Amino acid sequence: MAATDPTVEAVFDAVASTAPTIRDALPGRRVEHGTENPSGETVLAGDVYADELLADALGAVDGVGSFVSEERASPVDVGDGYAVAVDPLDGSSNLRSNNAMGTVVGVYDGALPTSGRDLVAAGYVLYGPITTMVVADETGVREEVVQQDGPDETASRSVVDDDLSLPAEPTVYGFGGRVPDWPADFHAYASAIEAELKLRYGGAMVGDVNQVVTYGGVFAYPKLTDAPEGKLRLSFEANPIAYVIERMGGASSNGTGSILDVEPDGIHDRVPLYVGNPALIDRLEAALEE
Repeated sequence: MAATDPTVEAVFDAVASTAPTIRDALPGRRVEHGTENPSGETVLAGDVYADELLADALGAVDGVGSFVSEERASPVDVGDGYAVAVDPLDGSSNLRSNNAMGTVVGVYDGALPTSGRDLVAAGYVLYGPITTMVVADETGVREEVVQQDGPDETASRSVVDDDLSLPAEPTVYGFGGRVPDWPADFHAYASAIEAELKLRYGGAMVGDVNQVVTYGGVFAYPKLTDAPEGKLRLSFEANPIAYVIERMGGASSNGTGSILDVEPDGIHDRVPLYVGNPALIDRLEAALEE
């Protein structure tokens, strides 16, 4: 087995170090910040706080050259090395309803915008009943529990599964977007899947994808009639999640091929995202071709 890249390990140490602080700060940051992100979405105070913490933590890592965030219009130059792209608080709209959220991370060996083929590692933190972190790199995919025993203690990372793979028998599905806005071809695919699998959808990509990681199945945020380019950001959300799922033996697609092959024009480009068991993604691509 290949050795873990020390810079990648330091990146996820930094992400883990911020996770308890981000989580503890959420109760007081459920309100709008009064600004919009570069995608034109209303930003909550929790988004800004998480972004600032991660910028400081990741910017201090030796071997990180730039910090790129969904909340910032352009990359921040912090040195020489990898570009680290983050969605600081995925699913932050769930703050008001107190449902799952997360942090998504992609480590690129190349300046953004670039394709997912330049990823050397990716992962996500899930703020559920337990704070967990899934990390994928050239050594494989692992799940860890992140916890902090006291306010003055350093957050610890405990591996609970060092060889994650996608369950062979799919169980769950979760599809985003308003059903009336789904294109007819995706609607037909969804109708077939609904008859076979159990619905698991909570409105935060990290939480919904983690259902697929745990139980097998398919997650999709398709192109919509009012958003033909999709809703999720390629660099911060789709590429890292596609990398994780593919490293687990699953498949990803933008409707015609692997998400990791999509060549972006800008760092905030959007894309339809479909990830899950390979047979389900093959069926999806066939359905969208008809």
